[in-house]
Amino acid sequence: MVTQALSKPKLLVLIGPTAVGKTKLSLSLAAEYGAEIISGDSMQVYRGMDVGTAKATLEEREAIPHHLIDIHEPDHPFSVAEFQERSRSLITEIHDRGHLPFLVGGTGLYVESLCYDFHFSEHGSDEAFREEMRQYAELHGNEALLERLREVDPEMGDRLHANDQRRIIRALEVYHLSGQRLSEQLKVQKKQSPYELCIVGLTMDRALLYKRIEERIDLMVEQGLVEEVRRLKEMGYGLQHIAMQGLGYKEILGYLDGALTLEEAIVQLKQDTRRFAKRQLSWFRHMKDIEWVDVTDLGNFSAHLDQIHAIIADKLKIERQYH
Repeated sequence: MVTQALSKPKLLVLIGPTAVGKTKLSLSLAAEYGAEIISGDSMQVYRGMDVGTAKATLEEREAIPHHLIDIHEPDHPFSVAEFQERSRSLITEIHDRGHLPFLVGGTGLYVESLCYDFHFSEHGSDEAFREEMRQYAELHGNEALLERLREVDPEMGDRLHANDQRRIIRALEVYHLSGQRLSEQLKVQKKQSPYELCIVGLTMDRALLYKRIEERIDLMVEQGLVEEVRRLKEMGYGLQHIAMQGLGYKEILGYLDGALTLEEAIVQLKQDTRRFAKRQLSWFRHMKDIEWVDVTDLGNFSAHLDQIHAIIADKLKIERQYH
């Protein structure tokens, strides 16, 4: 059982770039601490998008409770605000069950906004501006749209991926409506956390990480990524839906639409994913309170676990249940 501090609930967090090994470590840690996992991934919320989002298997999810996975159809515009609201409620419910809430994921804005209880300024919206930006992206491409953001907010431009059209447009809209950079707003948000936090970050040699990314994508193709995207396309989901602009889906749609060969789509996906991992690491470097663990030595899994156990004992003052 987790004994909760009177002032703040405990929250264990595991972050790191894609393919660094978060899932394997999180399952071991959750089993040892009696934790329930909250997904901090903006894509795993979507049903039918399993291979491309590298969800934990059904067996793994039966062994360890997982939350915020398979909660929406791919046409739902999942937002950071919804993520915050749902996660806050889950943290309370998990604590009430005597378990440890365990946030695991790589979507930096989602993780940081929950850990530090971000409150985003209400600047309203300008639907005409949004539509103008969507049309600009359709005409010139997402990379050109991202370049527009870099011109007014270079830091946010470097932290977002070109495929993340909705957040790029929102950042442009915030500047358009207020004259303020979204990156500056985020900086002033970093206040005291409402939780007793332990944030563990996984890192590894960059060349090894890129090799693991490429191997993971090859495995995804073997496991049926193309068939998954084809099924979604046949159900009527396309690039007009935010979910389908995610890594793996946009590139394979290009193949299914005849714009790319399968080989070209896979090469593009590997390149896009390497860039995404670089942006994830850039985002995490701006965060505070992270205890970094280098997991480059893949054969030393137990040593990595021991290092994390020591961090948890120091930060949260709790011990493993099973050891």
